[in-house]
Amino acid sequence: MRVSRGDLSDAVLAAVRAAVTAGELDVTVPESAPLSWGDGVCRSAIALRLAAGSPAVDVARIIGRRLLPAPGVAGVRVDDRGFLEIDWTPELILERAARLGRLPALEAATWADRPRTFDNPGFAVRFGYARAAAVVRWAEELHVPAQAPDGLQAPEERRLVGRLGELSERAERRDAGVLRKQLVRTAEAYHNVHERCPALPKGDEPVTRLHGARVALAGAVRLALNDGLRMLGETPRERI
Repeated sequence: MRVSRGDLSDAVLAAVRAAVTAGELDVTVPESAPLSWGDGVCRSAIALRLAAGSPAVDVARIIGRRLLPAPGVAGVRVDDRGFLEIDWTPELILERAARLGRLPALEAATWADRPRTFDNPGFAVRFGYARAAAVVRWAEELHVPAQAPDGLQAPEERRLVGRLGELSERAERRDAGVLRKQLVRTAEAYHNVHERCPALPKGDEPVTRLHGARVALAGAVRLALNDGLRMLGETPRERI
């Protein structure tokens, strides 16, 4: 079942509506529930809009309890200001990342080719793409199939999943400067995953579902960085 960002916004509204029906909240259900990304986390400020004298944290907790069973939602937290922090399922994030290629190209706004060090943000992004492409290529050669990314639990992996979701939102703004910044953040997150959470088995290590989930994550990064670079007028290279 595919779930869109709009579906998740509707789910937040449905959670508010259910809380009102159950007598847990005495508010007017708003017409919309915008979601925003920041630092790899999806947030909703709806509780702050509805608090009206009540502690926003308490309102957010009521909504969060009603929201958790919604399709596409993996977890819900409430920060100390009353923001809902919503973990989307990795499947949803990766599916959204794969849709970047449907967005029209922007005016050419790329980085210099050199120096080829991590001090050059363009290199970090291009090398991230090349690394992810290599993982996908080697996985095919080693017969490690991509699998559902539901076992990604390492902090580095969860941060990368969040960055991919954030990249999807930033790309839709059609701002080259914003897109460049988010491509760099996504690439940096992938470099950490690549080095600390290997997608391919070593030596005689058996192939597991976790390997397959990490291969799927690398595939999503490859697609997202490819599409982001193409939006900026570049043709990515799998070997640099």
